[in-house]
Amino acid sequence: MPLQQSGDSAPNPRRTVLTGARVALPSGVADAGLVAFEGTRITDAADAAGATAAAPGDQVIDLTGHLVVPGFVDIHVHGGGGGSFSSADPEECLTAIRTHRRRGTTTLLASTVTGDLDDLSRQAAVLSELTEQGELAGIHFEGPFISPHRCGAHQPGLLRDPDPADVRKLVDAARGTAKMMTLAPELPGGLDSVRLLADAGVIAAIGHTDSSYDATREAIDAGATVATHLFNAMPPLGHRAPGPIAALLEDERITVELINDGTHLHPAVLEMAFRDAGADRVAFITDAMGAAGMNDGMYPLGPMTVEVKDGVARIADGPTAGSIAGSTLTLDRAFKRALTIDGLTVAQAVQALSGNPARLLGVADRTGSIEAGKDADLVVLDAAYDLVGVVRRGEWVVRPAGV
Repeated sequence: MPLQQSGDSAPNPRRTVLTGARVALPSGVADAGLVAFEGTRITDAADAAGATAAAPGDQVIDLTGHLVVPGFVDIHVHGGGGGSFSSADPEECLTAIRTHRRRGTTTLLASTVTGDLDDLSRQAAVLSELTEQGELAGIHFEGPFISPHRCGAHQPGLLRDPDPADVRKLVDAARGTAKMMTLAPELPGGLDSVRLLADAGVIAAIGHTDSSYDATREAIDAGATVATHLFNAMPPLGHRAPGPIAALLEDERITVELINDGTHLHPAVLEMAFRDAGADRVAFITDAMGAAGMNDGMYPLGPMTVEVKDGVARIADGPTAGSIAGSTLTLDRAFKRALTIDGLTVAQAVQALSGNPARLLGVADRTGSIEAGKDADLVVLDAAYDLVGVVRRGEWVVRPAGV
């Protein structure tokens, strides 16, 4: 089925019943399952044996030959569709949100890029308002409190140590919508900032770091709970100096982000991380910048310019020229890759793209799985695992052809 983009209409007032599809339920993948939603909520989700018959007046949609999974949850995304969350432009931010929403991401954190504190505070003002309006799940500050030795695509001249006062300034600028901050814990003030974030209810993520194994363990004990795009922008695993990777993989308190685009990680490395961390500790992310969903070309990324060639984004000039600059990935492609290349099961992929990140954000009571009472956030895939439909809070964002 080709994609048909829906407008911004209100949720369907009638009960919609999806029948015939394989449905990824918490108990497993049900053949010929049923999902029903009314308003913004799922009212029924069951396998064929437990399904309630459709009632008169229901809109029944036969999705035989398709797969229905929970809406995707992206905890690390910088932009898309030509729009950037670092722009401080509400319309540009909405462009990015809608681009990823049309590709199945029904819940996302807006990630910023290293900048000076005043610029980041202005960005936070815009993003916090979009969060309060329900467009975003919150803000992820990636930088400026990261290592100059592992800065990747971040501008070196804007980096700074994680002084707790500066960390507090950004948290306060977000007006209660800061959900995560990536920092290098080995820098001066790093451990105190991790503790500050944990006390404030903000996820402390270890990333863009030159930390040792022991220093990483200290940061985890201080309250860090996420590994920002594991393997990327950190020392490689060593047999005498294992560095942060070993500490992050082995600790059950850590959720590890993985960019499953085939560029950032070799398939064997992704398989190793999935095996070592376990399916309940992996969150697939896009780390997408504004070129996601767009053609090759030149794009802004915070204060820098990025060139996208053959779908791979790299810094175009300056001291970090040539560095990979995020991705052009969307989570529907990550899901398909997980099943067709990585050999994951549907249940494992759903955990990595929906269940685990929803739990991490504290919204698993509302989304991340297909259960009665939760938000009607759904993705419909065809037999080749290509996206053909998206429902967000009971509204068709992308309608399968003929619906």
